[in-house]
Amino acid sequence: MRASLLQIAVDPDESVESRRRRVAALVREQRGADLVVLPELWPMGAFAYELFAVEAETPDGPTFGAMSAAARDAGVWLHAGSIVERVRDGGSDRLFNTSLVISPAGELVRTYRKIHRFGFDKGEATLMDAGAELVTVALPDTTIGLATCYDLRFPELFRGLVDAGAQVLVVPAGWPARRRAHWSLLARARAVENQSYVLACGTAGTHAGVEQAGHSVVVDPWGEVLAEAGDGEEVLTVELDPARVAVTREQFPALKDRRLGLAAPPVRD
Repeated sequence: MRASLLQIAVDPDESVESRRRRVAALVREQRGADLVVLPELWPMGAFAYELFAVEAETPDGPTFGAMSAAARDAGVWLHAGSIVERVRDGGSDRLFNTSLVISPAGELVRTYRKIHRFGFDKGEATLMDAGAELVTVALPDTTIGLATCYDLRFPELFRGLVDAGAQVLVVPAGWPARRRAHWSLLARARAVENQSYVLACGTAGTHAGVEQAGHSVVVDPWGEVLAEAGDGEEVLTVELDPARVAVTREQFPALKDRRLGLAAPPVRD
């Protein structure tokens, strides 16, 4: 199984529409991959809070339109990163940080609304609502579990995804450079404790004054880093062996020794 992570540079001088066209072209170049992954909120940038309401869209909006056509042309499964989703609720709007998973036929197969919002008492935490469901997606060769950026700090979410059958954990992000060490550490930790592949795809560049960590990374079920990007825009392509997850869990059956558990949100697959 070939996976390509597209570490997109978010330049504030590039329009959202121009970036959509550019990223669509990059997706089309990944023909031959089985799964392509984009970062969190790449159309406007994860810290561009003032653009959230302006650029919010529905799951079938312009970002989906561009990515659907690109996935269909490339013949790939596409985790299209996330968008700011607008939901009409009576006379007001609600916003969610929503990931889109698109099939090789260009169909929207699943969405995932980010459960853990970053910012404490400001930013995303106050501008967006929280999701409430864990989401897995069955691909032809494996099952992926969906999480987004700040979710990476909450291991119970990932354990819930594994309990729901996930073998590959996909984490788009807009992670800041000042906490880059945490990004790499947590990606490896989630892989080791869940004996799963982790595909962590971040952004590059600087947007809204926040330098991005880059360093997208692919980690195997033993916690070994198979590939890691640098600071700039980059395509990271890795061959995965889905069977290795089952073998790892059989050879070192730590998951069977669990004694404690927490109630998890509902799972949608």
